[in-house]
Amino acid sequence: MSGTGILNGGEPAAIGVGGGGGDTVTLVEGATFCLSDSHGDIQPGRTHGLFFRDARLLSRWELRVDGRPLEPLSVQLPEAFAAQFISRRTPRPGLADSTLLAVRERIVDDGLRETVTLHNLAAESTVVAVELHVDADFADLFTVKEGRVPHGGADMTVVSGELVLHDRTEAVRGLTVRASGEPTVTPGAFTWRIVVPPRQRWQAEILVQPTGAAHSVNSRSRSGDRLQSSAPAQKIEAWRDVTTTVETDHSGLSSALRRSESDLAALLIHDDSGEGDPFVAAGAPWYMTLFGRDSLLTAWMALPLDPGLSVGTLRQLAEAQGQRLDPITEEQPGRILHEIRRGPASTDVLGGAVYYGAVDATPLFVMLLAECWRWGCDEDFVRSLLPAADSALGWAARYGDRDGDGFIEYRRATDRGLINQGWKDSFDGINDARGHVAEPPIALCEVQGYQYAALRARAQLAEAFDEPATASRLNDRAERLRTQFQESFWLPDAGCYAIALDGAKRPVDALTSNVGHCLWTGIAADEHVETIIGRLGDEDMDSGFGLRTLARSMGAYNPMSYHNGSVWPHDTAIAVAGLMRYRHVPGAVELAQRLATGLLDAATAFGGRLPELYCGFPRSEFSSPVPYPTSCSPQAWASAAPLLLVRAFLGLEPDAPARRITVSPCLPGSWGRTALTNLRLGGTTVHIEAEGQSAKVSGLPDGWEVLTPQD
Repeated sequence: MSGTGILNGGEPAAIGVGGGGGDTVTLVEGATFCLSDSHGDIQPGRTHGLFFRDARLLSRWELRVDGRPLEPLSVQLPEAFAAQFISRRTPRPGLADSTLLAVRERIVDDGLRETVTLHNLAAESTVVAVELHVDADFADLFTVKEGRVPHGGADMTVVSGELVLHDRTEAVRGLTVRASGEPTVTPGAFTWRIVVPPRQRWQAEILVQPTGAAHSVNSRSRSGDRLQSSAPAQKIEAWRDVTTTVETDHSGLSSALRRSESDLAALLIHDDSGEGDPFVAAGAPWYMTLFGRDSLLTAWMALPLDPGLSVGTLRQLAEAQGQRLDPITEEQPGRILHEIRRGPASTDVLGGAVYYGAVDATPLFVMLLAECWRWGCDEDFVRSLLPAADSALGWAARYGDRDGDGFIEYRRATDRGLINQGWKDSFDGINDARGHVAEPPIALCEVQGYQYAALRARAQLAEAFDEPATASRLNDRAERLRTQFQESFWLPDAGCYAIALDGAKRPVDALTSNVGHCLWTGIAADEHVETIIGRLGDEDMDSGFGLRTLARSMGAYNPMSYHNGSVWPHDTAIAVAGLMRYRHVPGAVELAQRLATGLLDAATAFGGRLPELYCGFPRSEFSSPVPYPTSCSPQAWASAAPLLLVRAFLGLEPDAPARRITVSPCLPGSWGRTALTNLRLGGTTVHIEAEGQSAKVSGLPDGWEVLTPQD
């Protein structure tokens, strides 16, 4: 996932992320996020800020005690939306220590709540001057991300003791800041002059309320003093009430799963009405919006946790499905969007609020719809989206396959679009073994796999809804595509599938992780898979912490690149799921377990939270994974990757309409007992407990069939 910040090449603007590199702390809740330094300050001139609906509101938020910055001691991140910045007053000249502790407790919601507590640890009273400097520039997210100088700024007025800031260029954007503790309020600053008695505390609360927020930011006095009483925490708890409990004896996996649940909950967003089923934003900090590819794959991976998450994702994408031809936004009839943006410069960057330049989101939409059906989603809902699925397949035939050769290709419509439109969408992400960038139109191997799976998926729905002729026709199309894929993409000398066909229909012969997606979708031929397993399992591809996106022997390999040698957790998890699909092939299970072990070791090194990506250096060179400096964290499909691992090793394949569930476990020995409690399959709740190659399924009503390896 990269998005429109790299429309014309390059990589995302460099930032650090909370818990992983640099001094930037990232907090996220839904479509709101906040970037600050380790003091808790939002400093002018950096990419820091409080962002709401793709625009930066706060561009300055600096706390000064006695005219100086605080001295940071620690940052605690109990949840994705909350932080405690623990600091002390800078020691006075001639003194080594400070006796004034400062704690800034911050919660991000549809705005921001910050509580500043000063604790005087000395035996005598202390006089303290506290200043909070505030400013806003209402800059578009892309302007900030790309380091451009924002235009406009804020008009500030003080009204009834509150600081009111309005966008000079668009009156619709604004915010109000109010504080307790009887500060002196001037345009741009809150000032307190206080005396803190010995061994006592002083506290003030500051609330930031954006104009047009769905709900007001609550003060602690009304919502209680505990983090758990905040609106974001209550949202997470409400979600946990309906999600599956996933437990395992493996401490690293257990920690990763807990973080997955928390981060996915923080990334949940709703439409502007604030109602309806939620969907998942792609990732913090720059992708807090609906992304077609990312949201679809995340919803798929998260099925064991909450099948209902797919409903909101599919509904939102269907509502925005392409209806017309527009080269600026790359909209085409039936096409599923790449991303939605609502910032003030969205039209300049995307050509509109919605950009459609993705080649893979459309078949993924059809795949997920059928998977929702198998996991027990409402029949009326699935039927209601069949026209959208048919329109998506129509797009693939008419616009995706631009030259009629049976493969889906892409080429951007204008010089403003993404050069590469698969998941490796950096400008140099598709190259051959020598390192030469492929020329468009480009037909990616994994996209052909998605299309194959989409045809199969729609055929299954046709069979379920008594459309045998449609099912037969789509299955025939799928088989023709699979046969043609083997003929055009298989490279016997390289022992892998080409990553793509270029504009001249020549195979782009680099060895890449994209091959793992071909296993996942089932387009790979059995006679090729054993060779592929050997290539993926070699040190050329296996870093020890997951699969590299590009093999070390390739000309463009760079372990510190975005897509040419780095490791992406979701990518490795998909490869693991693909290997387990071909578990009957020698070596598949062993490699899947080894890759999963490396991925979970990486998760442990990152404190339980898998980032978007990390560098692809071999484990033999560095004993811990090396962070990638611009990696998003939390990031949706990285957060969901551990859930896909669990499903893959459980061999979990429900078919709720047929009242059947398949569980064929092959869990790594180090996992011990692994259990799913209260797994919802439509109106049915099931409990699964597995260890090694044995499983126990309970809670199913009469009439359900359980298939296990012994059946």
